[in-house]
Amino acid sequence: MNTDLEEDWDLVLEPKTNLFDLKLKEIWKYRDLLMLLVRRDIVSFYKQTILGPLWFFIQPIFTTIIFVYIFGNLAGISTDGLPSPLFYMVGITAWNYFAECLNKTSTVFRDNAHIFGKVYFPRIVMPISIVISNLMRFGIQVLLVIVVYLYYRLTGVDLSIDFHILLFPLFVILMAMQGLGFGMLVSAMTTKYRDLIFLLTFGIQLLMYATTVIYPLSSLTGKMYFWVSLNPMTYVLEGIRRAVLGSGVFDLYTLSYAAGSSIVILFFGLFVFNKVEKSFVDTI
Repeated sequence: MNTDLEEDWDLVLEPKTNLFDLKLKEIWKYRDLLMLLVRRDIVSFYKQTILGPLWFFIQPIFTTIIFVYIFGNLAGISTDGLPSPLFYMVGITAWNYFAECLNKTSTVFRDNAHIFGKVYFPRIVMPISIVISNLMRFGIQVLLVIVVYLYYRLTGVDLSIDFHILLFPLFVILMAMQGLGFGMLVSAMTTKYRDLIFLLTFGIQLLMYATTVIYPLSSLTGKMYFWVSLNPMTYVLEGIRRAVLGSGVFDLYTLSYAAGSSIVILFFGLFVFNKVEKSFVDTI
């Protein structure tokens, strides 16, 4: 019997040597699983509902109406001279994408512990599928923004779009990076500290008010301007409004800050996620 006979294995599991290893080759190998998870997320969102995909439009429409009445009419908050429904809808649509990525990614370990403990696949596939499925919902809601935009253009409202619109895909990527990074960080922490799950929804709401969703950055001054501008999502939203509506605080510095912050957040989230995934089954 030849003990030197080599055997061909389909899969070899090895310990991670690099906490930032994304295993891109494995992600591509499991692309069918990734697409299956994306489809599951989308279908489960409106399964057994009466209105189905219309819920993608209902939420931003009603939220915009409430914001226009409370912050526009009652509080009289500035919208940089833009129509308040369009101003709020752009901010709400962008914020919803970031918040959904963060909220759903933050419970990846808890929600999928039964799967992670039984079968192997790159764990990063789960958070990535959430970002992609939410991107499709975001795209549907962008169509609603376009309809409202065209309505105001046809009614004679001066809305300018310039070359900054070419940066719109970049801003979407930055939102995805921040939502994914923060989500993986919270998900890793909730394996030991379950209290964070209860604080998350409340924390996201507070973070929204610390971001320029309901007001433009140009309306702030002094320390308030400084603290709000530290929020990495602030300049992303300002950049989106500049790209779509032609109004917003945007220059090379703000773009660099938003991009640099997004990269740091993503890599820090990956670092913690890769570290925790080795032993989370023992603690969750």
